[in-house]
Amino acid sequence: MIQVQVTDRTGQTRSIATPTGVSLMEALRDNGVDELLALCGGCCSCATCHVYVESGVEGTDATASSDENDLLDSSDHRRANSRLSCQLKLGPDHDGIAVRIAPED
Repeated sequence: MIQVQVTDRTGQTRSIATPTGVSLMEALRDNGVDELLALCGGCCSCATCHVYVESGVEGTDATASSDENDLLDSSDHRRANSRLSCQLKLGPDHDGIAVRIAPED
């Protein structure tokens, strides 16, 4: 199990424990983070699982696919540290990662 720090849209932060090998979206959903809509269920066809990676793993934006980048470009809230949580597979190196739920578009 690894720890993920999650800050919701109201600024409340909590820590969740999750196994590796799942997407960040699955980890957030399975731990009751209801603000993350994830309408497409992780198929990289919407941007409703948009998060900001605030700390923990350097260079996570460098691994975004062109499809993910296209979807993030459609968001009014894209930042340099934006990712679709469905596209970020959690591994042991993500232990302690901190993410913030992006504003809803």
